[in-house]
Amino acid sequence: MLIAATIGIFIVALALGYIYYKYVIFNFWRKKGVFYLEPVVPTGNVNDFIAGKISGGELFQNIYIKYKHHRIIGTYMFFKPNLVIADLDLIRTVLTKEFGSFHDRGMYCNEEIDPLSGHLFMLSGKKWRNLRVKLTPTFTSGKIKQMFAIVKQCGEELMKCLISKAATENAVEMKDLFARYSMDIIMSTAFGINSNCLIEPNSELRKWGIKVFQVKALRYALVMFAPQILDFFSIPSIRRDITKFFTKIFRDNVEYRKSHNIVKHDFMNLLIQLMEKGYVESDDDKNITDEPIFLKPYQTTSIWSGILRLAANTSKLTMMQAAAQAFIFFLAGFETSSTTATYCLYELALHQDIQNKVRQEIDETLKRHDGLTYDAVNEMTYLHKVIQETLRKYPSIPVLNRICTKNIVLPTTNVYVPEGTLITIPVLGVQRDPSIYPDPDKFDPERFNADQVAARHPYAYLPFGEGPRVCIGARFGYVQTKVGIISVLSKFKVKLHPQTAIPLNFDESIIILTPKGGVHLIIESL
Repeated sequence: MLIAATIGIFIVALALGYIYYKYVIFNFWRKKGVFYLEPVVPTGNVNDFIAGKISGGELFQNIYIKYKHHRIIGTYMFFKPNLVIADLDLIRTVLTKEFGSFHDRGMYCNEEIDPLSGHLFMLSGKKWRNLRVKLTPTFTSGKIKQMFAIVKQCGEELMKCLISKAATENAVEMKDLFARYSMDIIMSTAFGINSNCLIEPNSELRKWGIKVFQVKALRYALVMFAPQILDFFSIPSIRRDITKFFTKIFRDNVEYRKSHNIVKHDFMNLLIQLMEKGYVESDDDKNITDEPIFLKPYQTTSIWSGILRLAANTSKLTMMQAAAQAFIFFLAGFETSSTTATYCLYELALHQDIQNKVRQEIDETLKRHDGLTYDAVNEMTYLHKVIQETLRKYPSIPVLNRICTKNIVLPTTNVYVPEGTLITIPVLGVQRDPSIYPDPDKFDPERFNADQVAARHPYAYLPFGEGPRVCIGARFGYVQTKVGIISVLSKFKVKLHPQTAIPLNFDESIIILTPKGGVHLIIESL
């Protein structure tokens, strides 16, 4: 009798839940007169991503390409209404013009149960703003120039590794190799340790790095679109053993440096300054000038340190807050840079003429500078176009997320968007739109000639986002990727191995646009 009653109550609860979803939650966009996609109870419109049928980037790309003429498309992410922005002027409105109504990402951040989630990418409101002001001076070109020796050394190790592989192996899986290269750079600059992943591919640090990205699609979807579920059940987005491991590494190395008075030109040293002083020393203190290369004016902030010194509020970072920033530096720089470099070499293997042109520029520039220097890297303008085109075709972060933080009538639409509404900008869709980039599947670096860039809408290219929340580490990401490409092409010619698919398929289980099955290339010494 009790079992029957329990089953009956369960069935009634399911029925009521279904009705509530179907006729209350999923009625949001219809009542507002917004075109919307028919949702499925209870996942809304992300069922195919959760089921592993399609990557998150491709899901929103398909929505954009099919329905972009509506300018805005109503969707549902579990129980939350989500507005897909498919118009470039409206994208600019959300990211920049009306930033005050869309300043947060609306993604998971719980510093109590998941302390490493309290980083710049996830934080919201005043916490984000205050931290952004503190961290901006850590990514000036002057600071990156100080770190360049570390990047260069890792590039030399990459070259040595390839020399060994070229002599013994028929094909090299480049995604894994660039991941190890990126790991060595990030662990050295952000955590202050030599991971030696290029030398020891099965090192403990490499294994922990892999674990960080071993997250099921459902967990990614909850982090991005329904963080309330994780909060309600006190579920961290980052496994507790991973948090413990990376926090211990960071704390141990900070304490070692402080006890031995060790100062290095790296990201960890800048975080120590923020823990001890509440601000980062300006580049002028080291007689290093800031050079705003390829970035917009609001990203060039050499005067921030002076402002912070004069400001009354110079609150210091705690050890855990600093560890969280080192961790996001790892997350953002590890997977994104390695995939970008991998996609770049894949396209160069397919287009030998472009590869030869890049190599010629590399050889001439290195000869002119008598080797690889920071200035030499920044003079390689054609290489920069090649990487820009790589990021156009394969944006590492294929969607941008925002949440409405203040009620607003979306300009030019007359649509009232209430606080709490999720916003998705389909970057992959925009950057593969044939009406913006003719023949979008073609790899063509000339798209980034100055005249073509000027002719396009400024928000048609968003690999690092835009507006006040534009990626703070874009400059470092470019340098890291370029040095990896230079290290390969200055000594080797790359060709496609038959094992590599044309076109590439994307991993359905991860939100970052990642090649499925790796990218195998034939490496030939010059």
